Amino acid sequence: MPKKKAEIGLRTYLSLATIAGLVVGVLVWGGLRDISKSLIWGGITFIVAVVGIATLALTVKEDDADPDQPRLK
Repeated sequence: MPKKKAEIGLRTYLSLATIAGLVVGVLVWGGLRDISKSLIWGGITFIVAVVGIATLALTVKEDDADPDQPRLK
């Protein structure tokens, strides 16, 4: 019986999006020195990253084939 792949949970998606938002926020703050614009840019990046990751996760098709058997017989 084939092993099931470990499913990636919501915590991972939110962690990746948070890291992306923080990086963008820090970069914007370093360039502008305006905390409100940095928070806006970081927030928008967080939302776009969550939506992008979730969309990509939904496009993956489940594969129930046995990895030990050839697909073409």
